[in-house]
Parts: sequence; structure tokens; C-alpha cells
Amino acid sequence: MSNITIKDIARICGVSVSTVSRALNGSFDINKATRERIMEVVEKNGYRSNISARNLRLTDSHTIALLIKGIANPFFSRMIQVFEEETKIRGYQLIVQHVREDRDEADEAIKLIGERKINGLIFLGGYINHVQSRLEKIDIPFVLSTIAIEDEKTALNYNQVSVDDNKEASRIVEYLISAGHRRIAILAADDMDDSVGKLRLRGYGNALKKYGIPIDPMLITSMENADNVYTYENGYRSTLKLLKETRDFTAIFAISDTLAIGAVKALSDNGIKVPEDVSVVGFDGLDITRYYNPTITSLKQPVEEIARATVNTLFENMQNPEMSKKRIFFEGSIYEGNSVKKLF
Repeated sequence: MSNITIKDIARICGVSVSTVSRALNGSFDINKATRERIMEVVEKNGYRSNISARNLRLTDSHTIALLIKGIANPFFSRMIQVFEEETKIRGYQLIVQHVREDRDEADEAIKLIGERKINGLIFLGGYINHVQSRLEKIDIPFVLSTIAIEDEKTALNYNQVSVDDNKEASRIVEYLISAGHRRIAILAADDMDDSVGKLRLRGYGNALKKYGIPIDPMLITSMENADNVYTYENGYRSTLKLLKETRDFTAIFAISDTLAIGAVKALSDNGIKVPEDVSVVGFDGLDITRYYNPTITSLKQPVEEIARATVNTLFENMQNPEMSKKRIFFEGSIYEGNSVKKLF
């Protein structure tokens, strides 16, 4: 069999992938007959050369790769700094690679691993649904950061560190509802979005349903530029589109702070005051929201905590490849600015 993988060996031997991995690493905590059977299949199918190539690639590289999807999103800036600091402390170098919006980051990772000596991977941003067969081809430890795989069964197989975007989006929308708002518009991602934008839109809907508020499709505005969703310009343009279609709303939930700032500018340019006429909330808790006029209420993510937990999880996995995968959710908090008006 050419290009045999650990998964193929596991299938042939009728054992788990982790059992094959332990046998290849010389572990003696498996049945002797099982280990001998695995090594027989390895020898017969020429997998030894693959083992040697993998070990050669990993030897003394001391390199972590960071694959970023949405590099223009300022939310990632501080996280990248923390990644650099934490990897440097551990004696590793960090290489950063941008992944285009129309590319699958798993495919990009597989390509990168084949080209460079890398010990571990961090995915920053990206899809919440992946073809599992692609992820299984990534044969080094990795962590999905700021994203969580949507399918619960699949999620158990991978390290993930993030906030619960669905839950936190519901929280910020409920904040608006508690201030008396019922006609709440949302600046959402593209209709085909398969990232956190999808979860934040779902959280918006869940909050409305919880309070018996009908979901009005006229109040859901998707981005026109799907290649770079989280920009001030997209927030501005989407708000203009919303105003053109309807003005029957008292508040806007923007799924990122950059979109919220663009929204406030668009409202202002059309003679609509924030928060006197329309309230606006964002998501992420960027520092700029505290220095904008008006200061913008936002769901603040614990950026540094997420970044450090991501690095810690990755290095734990590098030291113990057989460890159970971690799924870590951090809670956000609401930063109260001056962009929300109480209607009672």
C-alpha cells in the first residue's frame, strides 16, 4: 500500500489510531501481540520511511505556526502579540501565515506542514465546520483558537479555546431587550458564512425567541464584502443598506466592534443620533470602543486569557500527544459605553 497512514494501519489492525501511535513511539502499555501485529503491518507496508520523514521534520525545529483567517480584524492584534510572547518564553519561534477567506485553513495547514519543520499549529479564526478527514491529516498538535467546532461529536477530537459565541451574542442582545428595545436589527455576516458570525446570528435569534419577539428578516443585514467581513467599511455600507430598506428599528447589534463603529458613522451621516435615535452595541471589546464618540457598549472577550490558554494547551499537547483534547470556553463581559438608550 503506497502512502499508508496511521489511520490505515489502525483500520487494518482493528485498533484505534492512538494505539498505533503508542506502538510506533515504543510504548509498552499495550498488549504485546497487538504491538507486534501493528509493527508487522508497518514493516509490510513501508511505513517506516514515513516515520523517519516525520521525525526528521520535527527534530529540533522549535517552531510554532499561526494560521490567521481574517488578518484585517483588529481583534486579533493583541492575541498575536501574546502568542509571540508566550512561544518566545518557551524557546520557540512563531511564524505567521495569512489564510484567504476563500481557502480552507486545514488544507493550508497540511501544505505548510509538508513544506516546513513545525512542532505545533494554532488556527486563529476560520470555519466552525471542517471536513474531519482533512483535520485528521494534520499529524502534529494543533489548537483552534477563537473558534469552536459546531458539531459536538466532532468537537471532542480537537483542542479548542474560545468564548461561546452563541451564548455571548444572546447576552448582548438581551442587554438591549432589558433596556426596552424590541425592534433590534443585526449586522450579520454573509449568508454562506461558516464562522463565528453564524453563531452570533444564532445567538441573536435565540435571545429574541426567549423574550417572545418575532424575528423580522428585514432587520437582518448581511455583509456585501464576504472576503473581509469585519471592517469599518462593511459596517458603514451595511447600515446604509439597512436604512434604505427600513427605519423601523431602535437598536443595532453589530457582530463585531469594527462593524459597530462603521454603523455609528453611517447613522450620524444620515442625521440619526446615537443613542438618542438608535442604540448600537458591538462584540469583541476592542480598546477603540472606549475612545470613540459615543463610547460603544460591547461584549468584551478576554483576549489575553484566550491567547494564553491557547498556547498552554498547545504545548501540553506537544508534550503529551495522547492527552485528551480540551474544549475551553471563556465567559465574556459587557462593557457599558454611551451607545445605548433605555426606552423606559
